[in-house]
Amino acid sequence: MWIGLLYYFNFVQVAALKAAGADTPPTGAGITKHVAPRALLFFRWAAVATVLFGFMILGDKADDALLFKEKAYIPIGVGAWLGLIMIFNVWVLIWPNQKKILGIVPASDEEKNKARRVAFLASRTNTMLSIPMLFFMVASGGIFRRAFF
Repeated sequence: MWIGLLYYFNFVQVAALKAAGADTPPTGAGITKHVAPRALLFFRWAAVATVLFGFMILGDKADDALLFKEKAYIPIGVGAWLGLIMIFNVWVLIWPNQKKILGIVPASDEEKNKARRVAFLASRTNTMLSIPMLFFMVASGGIFRRAFF
């Protein structure tokens, strides 16, 4: 769900809001008022669930993966670190700035413009990181079958 919503925001909603802003008169209020806040709610908590479930699956091997204690844990460790960077971006960079953009918290036009740029860059960074993150998590699949089953 997390990655699906990430791609939705970057490939669907951004383009839709740009097109809606070009309408005369400008539209897009339905997306910013009803769709975006709800999608961002699921986006934030899907990120938390993904990371928590990932660490639950790793169990007592989490420190082995995060600290690259054994060569076999490097792929999942890299994937886990990419996921941690991405969840940081979601909660520290994207969400606080989206609250300004959507009018959930008060912000001047200048603050909103800066917030748009920060949220955009953090979201695009997450989109780029999602590809290697998924690769490294899938690449480690054989390791865990041997280790746990």
